Amino acid sequence: MNKELLQEIMNYAIEITSNFGLKLLTALIVVIVGKQLVKILLKVIKVALEKANTEETVRIFVANLLNTVFTVIIFVAAINQLGVETTSIIALLGAAGLAIGLALQGSLANFASGILIVIFRPYKVGDYIEAGTNAGTVKDIQIFSTVLRTPDNKTIVVPNGSIMDGSITNYSEQPTRRIDIIASCSYEDDLDKVKQVLKTILDSEDRILTEPKPQIAVSELAESSVNFIVRPWVNSSDYLPVMYSLLEQIKKTFDQEGISIPYPQSDIHIHEKKA
Repeated sequence: MNKELLQEIMNYAIEITSNFGLKLLTALIVVIVGKQLVKILLKVIKVALEKANTEETVRIFVANLLNTVFTVIIFVAAINQLGVETTSIIALLGAAGLAIGLALQGSLANFASGILIVIFRPYKVGDYIEAGTNAGTVKDIQIFSTVLRTPDNKTIVVPNGSIMDGSITNYSEQPTRRIDIIASCSYEDDLDKVKQVLKTILDSEDRILTEPKPQIAVSELAESSVNFIVRPWVNSSDYLPVMYSLLEQIKKTFDQEGISIPYPQSDIHIHEKKA
């Protein structure tokens, strides 16, 4: 009798193990196949968005969002194959989502800001922006954050909420930019000569645009110098190279022409008191 009971228990255990193993295998197949289908589907969506001439910013954001949604769906489908009631799981996920949402209001704000960035497009992938204390080239716009790459090759992950809550300076939005340089000379220098030298320097730089015309004018009679504003226009991609080149050429040419760049100084007049 004991042997028969033991045999029944073993058969029952084997049956349960077999059924659970089959369900577990099915769940794994759902996960593996589901991930492959998601990759294919995302690729098709990306191609469709590219053919529709959708901006790269929108394509990346949509891909990230859909990838998250599809991953949750695959997870629920796999759990369902294990015999767990998915209705209760969905209700549990909803309740957990509400609790997490209340606890992570900042993350929800970042998510909402990410949607606003895609809709209003204050910047896009490839733009050089300044947001608060952070500046760099936009490499990726994710659901909750924006990834920047600095000129010295650092990666900065900035929450979307903090970007949208502050001011955003987009240096790549316009095709052209104006360079602002202050060139100083002493009060003893010939102003007409200085102005002509600055004009010659600008004329020799091929990357400077002819329209709008560059501006050269006396901007200030400072304590130790006469200050000129030098304002040429260039293509946005040429801004830094041209600015650095002009600064170097101004110094070299001023030295060649005998134009002094004065240091801050004060004149002291000594009056001798007569006895």
